[in-house]
Amino acid sequence: MQSNEPDGTAAAGVSHATGERVFLDAGGRAPVLPQARAAFLEALDQGWGDPRRLHAEGRRARALLDGAREAIAAVVGARTDEVGFAGSHVAALHGAVLSVARGRRRVGADVVVPAVERAAVLAAADFVAARGDGTRRTVPVDATGRADLDAFRDAVARPGVVLAAMQHANGEVGTLQPVGDAHDAARAAGVPLLVDAGASLGHTEVGTDWDLLAADPGDWGAPGGLGVLVARTAVRRTPDWPEDDDRWFPGGAWVPAALAAAVALQLAVATSRADDAALRPLVERVRAAVPASVPDVDVVGDPERRLPHVVTFSCLYVDGEALVTALDRHGFAVGSGSACTSSALEPSHVLAAMGALTHGNIRIGLHRGVSAADVERFLAVLPGVVADVRGTAGVHGL
Repeated sequence: MQSNEPDGTAAAGVSHATGERVFLDAGGRAPVLPQARAAFLEALDQGWGDPRRLHAEGRRARALLDGAREAIAAVVGARTDEVGFAGSHVAALHGAVLSVARGRRRVGADVVVPAVERAAVLAAADFVAARGDGTRRTVPVDATGRADLDAFRDAVARPGVVLAAMQHANGEVGTLQPVGDAHDAARAAGVPLLVDAGASLGHTEVGTDWDLLAADPGDWGAPGGLGVLVARTAVRRTPDWPEDDDRWFPGGAWVPAALAAAVALQLAVATSRADDAALRPLVERVRAAVPASVPDVDVVGDPERRLPHVVTFSCLYVDGEALVTALDRHGFAVGSGSACTSSALEPSHVLAAMGALTHGNIRIGLHRGVSAADVERFLAVLPGVVADVRGTAGVHGL
């Protein structure tokens, strides 16, 4: 995009080098895939009816909705009737925690969660514990952000636990979690395990070691405004909200969003190996180049057992908001703070739990539209941007 400024200078948010923006914040909201957009528009034309109605328009919408459920079920290894659509990823997570806690309320009100779980899960666990006179049992993590399995086993084995949760991978630092071992421990204790695959599904193999699985279609290239919750039939759940025709997510699903999510997921899974091969080397390049060119920086997360498209680093003596704003002026969109609370630009609870540096945090989420040239441009600009921000803050000579 060329500048419209009279003097020919680049407009705010546009790269001074090429006049093009580079979107590097795809974690949770990736660019919408053309195929998903086409499916969305087709469903607007064909599936606008209420899928609960019996007339032809309603039946047509219902067929599209059932097809979306069937497609997602096939990808994750579930039954079609186990797939539910919520209004958002957060709503899916809240619905999972609240419904299981109510269904198993005679057991107790304790919820086991690693310290790096998404804020929505931590908040729901606190809510359940406070209402039922229970406890949120927080499991510590190591320096890479991986949950302590021994502590997890000990926590789920104690009386009063209604639910355990564990991310498949941390969307902020990319570290894969020991979900299989956690599921074995939870099963041995008779506790259902909620796996948050919001950062993983569509990017890497998620597997079937879960009792409830939550996912975010926006993360794999579908339009936002939808969350997915898959719950095994054997999991005891009871709605914790007023009765509705749609038992688990009152109001029902929006058919165009559901169909687009299914189409995007099928495509993401089909291309995941190729995407991994393209993006993982770019992440490795960032992990190696940033500490070599920027003083006092901490690259976090497991360098090997991680997501292929996520990398996070923190710069001492700078503010994350200032860095995000400065990089945006140069045409690079990046994230900062916790991936689930970044609108407030609060210090990351994930990095704090890891014992990592929380200053000047930059989170990068790559997508298939990012090229090696884009990454090299970012790496060329970054040292000067950090130095400028530090200089403005009065930090010199690093």
